[in-house]
Parts: sequence; C-alpha cells; structure tokens
Amino acid sequence: MRLAGIQKLTLLDYPGKLACTLFAPGCNLRCPFCHNASLVLGPAGALEPDEVLAFLRKRRGVLQGVCLTGGEPLLQPDAADFLLRVRELGYAVKLDTNGALPDRLRAAVEAGAVDCVAMDVKNAPDAYGETVGLPDFDLSPIRESVAYLLSGPVDFEFRTTVVRELHDEARLLALARWIAGAPRYFLQPFTDSGDVLRPGLSGYGEAELRALLAAVRTVLPAAQLRGV
Repeated sequence: MRLAGIQKLTLLDYPGKLACTLFAPGCNLRCPFCHNASLVLGPAGALEPDEVLAFLRKRRGVLQGVCLTGGEPLLQPDAADFLLRVRELGYAVKLDTNGALPDRLRAAVEAGAVDCVAMDVKNAPDAYGETVGLPDFDLSPIRESVAYLLSGPVDFEFRTTVVRELHDEARLLALARWIAGAPRYFLQPFTDSGDVLRPGLSGYGEAELRALLAAVRTVLPAAQLRGV
C-alpha cells in the first residue's frame, strides 16, 4: 500500500467523526479542476503503511475514523487489505473513490473493509469525458459503480465539484436523474487551490450555487451544498 501523506486531524473529511485522512498517490483520471495535481502526478508515496498503523494505534480513543482518499486509492490492489487492518484497530473507515474500478470497490465493500463510501460523480453522462480530462473515456465502469452503490450494500454519498466552465443547470439535472434515489448528494464549489491540473477555471458564487441546488432538488430532494 502506497501512501503519500496524512492529515492527522480533520473534522470535515469524515462527517460526524473525529478522523484523520490518508492520501494515496496516483489517479486514472485527469480532471482539469483536480485540487491535488501534485498528488495525482507526483511521487509514488512517502509513508510506510506500518508507520501509519503505528500512529493509529497511538491515537485509539482519540480518533474515531480514518478517511482514505487520493488520487484514486483503489488503483492499489492491496487497498482493501490495508483498510481491514485499520478497521481491526477499531476505526470506522471512509473510502473516497471516483468509481472507475467497480470490481475493486465491490470487493472492498464485500470484504467489510469500509463503513462508508464517498463517490465523486463528475458530471452528466454525455459530459463525463470532457470533465475527467479523457475525451474517449468509457463510462461503463462509472455506471456500474453508481448502480452498485444505489443497490444499498454500504452507507454512501455521491458528490460533485461544480465548475463554471463544465457544469450548468441542464447538466446537473441530467446527472441528478442518473443518480435518482441516492440518499445523500452534495454539490461542492470549485475553489482554485493553486495546485490544479488546468489553471484558469472558476467556481460559482453562493447565490448561483443555491439556484443550481434548487433545480437539482426537483429530482433529488435531499441534495445539499457542502463547503459554502
């Protein structure tokens, strides 16, 4: 298991839990708005798994959860095995994924390695390739992951980072219809972190986001804004 970094305390990445966040390097997508460009394109990893597990042993009773994010953590074939070791320490585990590896997602869930999955759904189906930076992108793995999570095998949420140049009301409505029935869906504003894959993109203001949310709620009444 390759790990590129750790945030030792977060109140945001695992809602409702005092947690730490582990960052896995590498990604199979090239979303132009990705705020972790150096993680996606950079070195393979800097932390030893045993070092991280030793830290987690010391923090038992203080931390409640661990979030594994990326990049795309499921690119690593031993991600589920590592998360099982984390769960054996008594932690709740949240996995962030782009859904492009449905077989590994299913295997991790069925192994009992995760308590919660957060999947980024990037855009309406007909805009997915543009949004993930891969014009010939095959959407079928994403569709499989969406359908799997909607079938209810694990607690989950969908979320979309909203970028002015890539998202509008029509696209978000098409996306909402695709994931209809999701118990939790979040629109998140794009903010340029200074470490994005394609500089020059912009986000919507709060009033505009609330208007987009109102449209999405005609299909997904439980949709919410996050990070506003």
